[in-house]
Amino acid sequence: MGKNLYVTTAIPYASGAPHIGHAIDYILADIWSRYWRQQGREVRFQVGTDEHGNKVAAKAAAENVTPQVYADKMAGLYAEFIKKLNVEYTDFIRTTDPHHMGAVQYIWQQLLPHIYKSTYEGWYCMGHEAFFTDKEVEETHGVCPDHQTPYQHVSEENYFLRCSDFTDQVREAIESKKMQIIPEFRAKEFLDLMKDGLKDVSISRPRKSLTWGVPVPGDPEQVMYVWLDALANYITVLGYPDKPGWQDYWPANVEVIGKDILRFHAGIWPPMLLGLGLPLPKVLLVHGHVNSGGVKMSKTVGNVVDPNQLIDEYGVDAFRYYFARHIPTQDDGDFTWEKFESAYNGELGNDLGNLVQRVASMVTRYQAGVIGAEAVTGEHDMSAYRAFMEQYAFDRALDEIWENVRALNQYLENVKPWEIAKAIEKNAEEKDHLEEVLAHTTGSLLQIATELQPFMPATAAEISRLFASGVVPGDAAPLFPRRYIHTPDPRAPKVPQGA
Repeated sequence: MGKNLYVTTAIPYASGAPHIGHAIDYILADIWSRYWRQQGREVRFQVGTDEHGNKVAAKAAAENVTPQVYADKMAGLYAEFIKKLNVEYTDFIRTTDPHHMGAVQYIWQQLLPHIYKSTYEGWYCMGHEAFFTDKEVEETHGVCPDHQTPYQHVSEENYFLRCSDFTDQVREAIESKKMQIIPEFRAKEFLDLMKDGLKDVSISRPRKSLTWGVPVPGDPEQVMYVWLDALANYITVLGYPDKPGWQDYWPANVEVIGKDILRFHAGIWPPMLLGLGLPLPKVLLVHGHVNSGGVKMSKTVGNVVDPNQLIDEYGVDAFRYYFARHIPTQDDGDFTWEKFESAYNGELGNDLGNLVQRVASMVTRYQAGVIGAEAVTGEHDMSAYRAFMEQYAFDRALDEIWENVRALNQYLENVKPWEIAKAIEKNAEEKDHLEEVLAHTTGSLLQIATELQPFMPATAAEISRLFASGVVPGDAAPLFPRRYIHTPDPRAPKVPQGA
């Protein structure tokens, strides 16, 4: 791995508000990015918005504004949301940026040897801005399961990208792990999907069907279809093809995507890159979906969780913690208010928050806030944590951190510094013993803070502020105050029935 690293996130359609799935993209990429910056690497980190297509045009018309005005508003909304998640990206790409649009037209011209015109007949879902096969439509009884709308049958003349030209190269890249799909079972799923070869894909639509998009070079009657336009963002944001320095960061080290868009990122994006003579991304990290109480989140079911509400009520670090630890990095996960509030109050409030509070108050009470003996970080072995971080198993890395949090709590219960403090009156040598115990504890907490930094940057910074200088400030507030908003507090007194 070179000094320069590059991580990407899928750019969402600028036609709907940010949701939990977008948050997971950003958080996973941010965890990876912060971890490698800690190791002294330069990391480029892209986010952005996908602003062309019929959905955006339809939403703009409904609000009686131009598509560009609507897209500007939505780009602002996503930028605010990403900031709220405390995600440190370096580049925000918009597919309406003039440089991007010019670069996409250049890409089209480079791909001309693999582009042909033909009549497309098939099924289209506006929600996905994608075409589906007869088999897929049959399996879902003609209704898109994600959007609960019937597929539209269309017949039109389009340009196609001959992805089939690259079947062998893409298969070899996946099988040899030159382009590694993580987790492995997703790689197997995709290889099975492409067993009869990659399918050629429609990359344009007639202007009468799609007006809001990048014009096809040399054919004013056709507009580029969203996937060619959108996927190109990963290189155009770096400055491809004309701005110096883009080669310093390509190929991407990791592209973070949801499982529902793997087929585009493994079946269309690599043929585009191979057609341009560019290397493929090194890793596609595919995360799952978040269910709610075992049921897929959907507006129709009414079980959608608003990430803004969660952050407003519990803070961004609690949000980042739950979705990084309790949602498996590489698979589907589940959210309920009971699970979330149990994790917040038990793991964050009790295991970590109380530990930090206890140690700060003992140093203050027994040593006038002065840690005394030098707090030595590196108290515990970080090799398992590092291995999980580098295998993209961020949930397992957090499990490892929590092993150390619980071990430190257990250590305090075993050595009982409060009893050592009492013993000083009878034996002055116990003072050194107490200093050593508290120095060991603060050193361990500082190491835990280092490990937590990619996941919970504000919490890590607060632990460092309390202990790193050697003097504990007198304003240590609880990190995660006890809070039950959506479920009953188990400690609350029971109201007698009939009262």
